[in-house]
Amino acid sequence: MNLHRFICAASIFLLAFTIVCAAQEAIIKKVPIKSVAAYSGKGMYNNYCAVCHGNNGMGNGPAVTALKIRPADLTRLTRQNHGKFPESHVYTVIRGDTNLPTAHGAKDMPLWGALFAESSAAVPPDTEVHQRISNLTKYVASLQQN
Repeated sequence: MNLHRFICAASIFLLAFTIVCAAQEAIIKKVPIKSVAAYSGKGMYNNYCAVCHGNNGMGNGPAVTALKIRPADLTRLTRQNHGKFPESHVYTVIRGDTNLPTAHGAKDMPLWGALFAESSAAVPPDTEVHQRISNLTKYVASLQQN
């Protein structure tokens, strides 16, 4: 009789555990791009990056649980690059020209893709896209911690 109670209790616990785990699965909703002024690095960061990288840049945004790979801690880039902020690398990553992990599903970085994509055929280069990427890069530089 005790074995039967134990099996019933274990089954109920397993069912409850499964329901709780399923309820906590995070889902990232795709939303239309909200236009933010190209001159505002902070505004763009808050609207486009903070959901994954967190308001403080530490890789702890609210969408982190839905990602395959944890976002980079953007506050440590200078420290990890021997005391020099890796400006050209950050610019390139924002533009989407690197082989990034598949945390975003596709190669698009950021998740907002075309907003920061420069056409290689554009001559002269798209000045608004360049301004966006430059100002966002400068804002990421301002997040650095010693």
